Amino acid sequence: MEPDTELQDTTQRTVLSHGPLRSAPRSACVVVIHGEGLGRRADITDTAVLVGRSQEADLVIAHKSVSREHCRVWREGNRYRIRDLGATNATRVNDVRIAGETTLADGDQVTVGESILKFISQDSVEASYHEEIYQLATHDALTELYNRRHFIEMADKEIARSIRHARPLSLCIIDVDLFKPVNDRYGHISGDEVLRQIALLLRRHVRSDDIAARIGGEEFALLLPECDAEAARVFAERLREAVAAAPFAPGGEPQRITVSIGIAELAAERDTRPALMAAADTALYRAKSEGRNRVCVEA
Repeated sequence: MEPDTELQDTTQRTVLSHGPLRSAPRSACVVVIHGEGLGRRADITDTAVLVGRSQEADLVIAHKSVSREHCRVWREGNRYRIRDLGATNATRVNDVRIAGETTLADGDQVTVGESILKFISQDSVEASYHEEIYQLATHDALTELYNRRHFIEMADKEIARSIRHARPLSLCIIDVDLFKPVNDRYGHISGDEVLRQIALLLRRHVRSDDIAARIGGEEFALLLPECDAEAARVFAERLREAVAAAPFAPGGEPQRITVSIGIAELAAERDTRPALMAAADTALYRAKSEGRNRVCVEA
């Protein structure tokens, strides 16, 4: 009986294989695996990670059992260290109360109030799994921008930071004009491609610190730290012009697509996320009612 050459080839390649391809090195991280904040994570890079109830923490756990500044995790050479910051409910590692600070090992469980975090080193195979889960939990699958839930979390944090440091912050809400007729005429697949193109244009225009998200069907949001209303208006006009000039062809037919944009700047009368979003929505409504394909700023 002749040997199965395909099987031989497969076996030989398996024998000669060096094993699974290894991905690029990842940052160590802490992931909430139980309690408030379940699924949230923070990467530990060159700057320390603050864990606490404060909206300015790097990993926010908004529960009364957690102190505003509960603990800090940082890299020290090839080691990772954790320090309790005088929390009311002392930080514990593997259920042992920290005496000042200690070194973390891969897989250690950190108790913060009533939540439990897991420390995952950069060499852990588990890191890639948690990274994928994090991406799925925080990003919109169609556009690869942040999703609404994650945008809300990040917006709350940026608003708290801007108020504390008295720095400007503006919000843009972007809506695709007359999108329903595009969907109705060319189908949802073509409509999805239009949204992906607009998301790509948005990513090309934003700065590294800006926060861009898809918050609804054809609605996007963009948070601009260190930007007052006038700077946001200039940015939004560039984006509006770029969309209007871009070649769209849903269903293979050239089609001009435009967006309307409403802008609101953080102010005393709108110092919360709901108030800021409501103001930007009001400006967006005005842009629509005045003829679309325009930018309006809420005074």
